[in-house]
Amino acid sequence: MNKQELEEQIISKLQTIYDPEIPVNIFELGLIYAVRIDDEANVEIDMTLTSPACPVAESLPPEVEMKVRTIPGINNLKVNLIWSPQWDKDMMSEAAKLQLGFL
Repeated sequence: MNKQELEEQIISKLQTIYDPEIPVNIFELGLIYAVRIDDEANVEIDMTLTSPACPVAESLPPEVEMKVRTIPGINNLKVNLIWSPQWDKDMMSEAAKLQLGFL
C-alpha cells in the first residue's frame, strides 16, 4: 500500500472518532494537525483537544491510537498530544461549521 492510500485509510478511521460533547468527528473538528507516514509505514499523528481541560484528555488520544492500529500495513504508530497552536473554531472544516451552525 502506498503512502496516499494509507493516509486515506487513517483519515477514514479518524472520521469515526467523535468528541463526546460535540456531534462532529475529530478530523472535521480540526483536532488532527498532522498525519506523517515514512517509507517504512511508520505513522505519527499530531492532535490536540478543544481545551487542555477537556474531559476526554486521557481517553481520546488512546482511542485514536487503538483505532488507527487496526489498519493493516502500519508498522509503528505514535500519537502526539500537542497544544500549539491552540485549537479554535476556525480550524473546523466548512462541513463541521455548517453542522454546528457557525456558517
